[in-house]
Amino acid sequence: MLQDARAVLLLNLSLSLFMTGVIWYVQIAQYPLFHQVGREQFPSYHAAHTTLTTTVVALPMLAELGAAALLVVARPASVSAGLAWLLLGLVVFIFAVTALVSVPLHSQLAVSGYDSPTVSRLVTTNWLRTLAWTARSAVLVGLALQGASLCS
Repeated sequence: MLQDARAVLLLNLSLSLFMTGVIWYVQIAQYPLFHQVGREQFPSYHAAHTTLTTTVVALPMLAELGAAALLVVARPASVSAGLAWLLLGLVVFIFAVTALVSVPLHSQLAVSGYDSPTVSRLVTTNWLRTLAWTARSAVLVGLALQGASLCS
C-alpha cells in the first residue's frame, strides 16, 4: 500500500509539473502573442491555438483531476488529509477558472475576432491558473522532497 501511495504522489507531481510548464508558456508567450497576430489572421490563428492547446492539455488536466482525487483517498502517511484536500481544491479551482473565465473569453474571441481588451483580460485572469498550478507544483515538490528524505 505504501508504494501505491507514493505512486499516487508521483503521478500528481508529474501531471502538475507538466501543466505548470504549459501554463507558464501560455501565460508568458502564447496569450501575449495574440496581440501581435493582426486582425485579419487572428480568427484562424485563434482557432488553431484553441484546437491545438485543447489537444495538448485536455487529457493531462482530466488525469490531474483524477490523480488529485485519488491522492485524497490513497495518500501517503506524510500527506495530511487537509493538504490532500487543498491540492484537490487547487485543481477544482483551476477547472472553475477555465470553465467560467478562460473558455468564455476564448468564445468571445472566436465570435468577435481580435479584441485588445478581451485578450488583455485573458492574460490577466490567466494568472489565477498560473499561480494555482505553480502553488500546487511547489507543494508537491516539497512533499516529494520530504518523502525522499524520509526514505534515506
